[in-house]
Amino acid sequence: MNSNYKNLIEKIPKEISYVTDILEKAGFEAYLVGGCVRDLLINRTPKDWDVTTNAKPEEIIGLFEKTVYENNFGTVAVCVTRETYKEGVSPETNKYEIIEVTPYRTEAKYSDFRHPDEVKFSDKLEDDLKRRDFTVNAMSFRKGQITDIFNGLKDLENKVLRTVGEPDERFNEDALRMLRAVRFSVQLDFSISYETTESILKNNKLIKKISAERIRDEFIKIIMSRNPAAGILMLHKFKLLSSIIPELEEGINCEQGGEHIYDVWNHLLNALQHAADKNWPLEIRLSALLHDIGKPRSRRLATDKNKKQFTFYGHEVVGERMAVKILERLKFSKKEIELIEKLIRNHMFFSDTEQITLSAVRRIITRVGVENIWTLMNVRECDRVGMKKKETPYRLRKYFAMIEEALHDPVSVSQLKIDGNYLIKDIGITPGPRMGWILNALLEEVLDDPSKNTKGHLTELVKSLNVLGDDELRTLGERGKDKKEKFEEKEIEKLHSKHGVKK
Repeated sequence: MNSNYKNLIEKIPKEISYVTDILEKAGFEAYLVGGCVRDLLINRTPKDWDVTTNAKPEEIIGLFEKTVYENNFGTVAVCVTRETYKEGVSPETNKYEIIEVTPYRTEAKYSDFRHPDEVKFSDKLEDDLKRRDFTVNAMSFRKGQITDIFNGLKDLENKVLRTVGEPDERFNEDALRMLRAVRFSVQLDFSISYETTESILKNNKLIKKISAERIRDEFIKIIMSRNPAAGILMLHKFKLLSSIIPELEEGINCEQGGEHIYDVWNHLLNALQHAADKNWPLEIRLSALLHDIGKPRSRRLATDKNKKQFTFYGHEVVGERMAVKILERLKFSKKEIELIEKLIRNHMFFSDTEQITLSAVRRIITRVGVENIWTLMNVRECDRVGMKKKETPYRLRKYFAMIEEALHDPVSVSQLKIDGNYLIKDIGITPGPRMGWILNALLEEVLDDPSKNTKGHLTELVKSLNVLGDDELRTLGERGKDKKEKFEEKEIEKLHSKHGVKK
């Protein structure tokens, strides 16, 4: 079926049109295909652009100046000089737009449930569309025309995910497609058809045939969607989660008591969803999902027989170890694992503002790193909101103020543009009390007018101060010290006022 969608042409980047035009001028067919067509139709900006053609790999390579061909599936990466600069990308990467061009293909039996035993090139577009996973991903676009032989447009309109042909066949070809169904569902806010759902339930054990790296990549996309909690629920419903992170399911019906109104399972899902609602990065989302994963294994009934209460002593230590094993199993990077390990291990630190001292806050900053302290606070916020608490209650605001105070660089003579060594070597000041008085007097001058903190101005001022007697110089030095302390107090007051807390 061909439908007219000429309005989509203007949405296609020039680099993509350049590739399709070159192929067509050489006498070949060239279609946009798959997810980019789907995204164009629902007014989303495609992340990847795929082109399919009846040209064979060697013919594609011969048409373009720079290509890369390093796979067994016929896909040629065409490097096109980028016309527009892409933000957040290295200069070298910005030089080229990489466009994947693949010949029409038919695929034979999948003996390992992961890869086709054989890939054959075809001259028919229909053969290529038949091998795709879902109807909404099995449409092609060329010169304003949509080719849709599996009713993908209808499923797109109804927001339904349905496999191309028999779902059992598609999932037996590549079991990862079951995870992709969940991923597309939460990314696009689509439902999954009854037949597809039944097939996933029937074939869910096949996911064990898939490599950890491929599972990890799909799992990350689910976690980074707008609705990751719904994605985890679907993985559980389809009995896929038990083959990926079975430890999470230990939290189902694991009561917590106390301030918690949810069991561990729902608490973790709520914490994860809050991280997504805040559009926080992967490390925070994974930490939110896994921060209390050790609770079921550390739960003990409290000694108070009159109340049904539980304790979870050391759950952050147990959870840290469990999270590391999970992330290693899924082949996450060492850097990602180390950060998440720190966040989970220390997420319980900020528990009682009345007992936490400023020195303790400084120690936790040292433990997790200055660069990670606010990330830890974001995880803590997810924990609080996961209990259905307010986002920034007084307790959290108090934590923020204490961290800023601990990070605040105190006012000191070290901020002056000249120091004791300079006074001794360049001006000839003798080490002793007079040097301290002079430095404090200089600090007072700079606090009143920061623009005077220059080497030249301060040098001239030192020479003037050095002719004063000890009593006069001591008085100026002590006045400067008092000024510094009052200035510091005002700075701390500003921090507390900023967060709406009392000192």
